[in-house]
This record gives sequence, C-alpha cells and structure tokens, in this order.
Amino acid sequence: MLSYFDEGKVYEVILVTKSNVTPVGVVREGEKLRFKLFPGRSFREVLETGKASIQSTNDPELLVRTALNLPVTLEFVEKNGYRWIEGLPGLYGRVESRVKRWKDELGETEVLLCELIPEGEIEGKLPLRPFSRADCILVEMAVLFTRYRVRPGESLREEILKMHSLYNHLGGSSPTAQYIVELLTGKAQNRK
Repeated sequence: MLSYFDEGKVYEVILVTKSNVTPVGVVREGEKLRFKLFPGRSFREVLETGKASIQSTNDPELLVRTALNLPVTLEFVEKNGYRWIEGLPGLYGRVESRVKRWKDELGETEVLLCELIPEGEIEGKLPLRPFSRADCILVEMAVLFTRYRVRPGESLREEILKMHSLYNHLGGSSPTAQYIVELLTGKAQNRK
C-alpha cells in the first residue's frame, strides 16, 4: 500500500486514532508517512498512544464532514490497539512525534510533527467513483473554512465564497458546501 504514495506529494487521507477521525495531509518519505496535527483530539491521542491508522478515500463528503466535525456514519474495526474504518484501504502503525512551536498568518500555536511507520495494511476497496473538479474545490473550501474558524477574516471569507461559486459552476451540489456558505453568510440554521 505504501508504494501507491509517490514520494514528496501531499495526499489527503483519513487519520483514525483511538476515538477520532480527521482528514490529514500526508507526504511519503521513504518507508514513512509524515504529517502534522494542530491541537485537538487526534493530537492528544497520538501523543498518548503513539498509534494511528491512515486510510484512503475518494469520498469528498467524508473528508469535508470529518474536517468540520459533522456527523458521519462509519463502522470501525479494532485490532491490537489500532482502530480503522471498515472497508477503506490503508495502513496502520506506530507514530513517532514531537511537539514544535508553529507560527503563520493565523498566529502562534503548537504543532505535532508526526511520522507513521507502517506495521500492517488495512484491506479495503474504494468504490468506482471518479473524483471530479468540483470535489477538489469542495475539499479546498473545507480546508480554508477550518482556517477561517480559527481566525475569521473578510479576505478568507470572500475567497471561500468565490470558490463556492466555482464549485456550483462545476456541478457541485453538496449540502455540506451549502452549510459552509450559510455559516459564512450568517444564514445558518441548526441543521447538520
């Protein structure tokens, strides 16, 4: 499975820890997958257990909904202290990590720099579902929206709304995209 990751390229995957599921960008370096986590449940659980699973998906809704902590229906497998989503291919292994100070345009915080050293493969099969250009825009909207929630700003808000316009032009119709727009425009209702 590791051989499917080209070295140096960023892949958006699902990280599964003891009790959390979140998307994360990983980069293959040799026999390891590198990623970083900002403070939150996955950050704490990787520090606590030193274990995680990384799984592939071609479902943009799964990536976006887990990024925004919106409800998803998933079944899990637990084995030898590892946990993963049933049916999705991936890898599980130990995680070596270190905490580092991080500073960017949003401010300063801690970041957990991680390396997953695979110990086993997770069997699974992705559905035959081509990834569309609209799907790419939806994932990028969610990435920017998570940044917006940390530090709201008009330029970032406008960028997300502009992306939503392109998303619609490309045929996108996700209720999650609409939810993001409703939150940005103050028209959000209490629906998930």
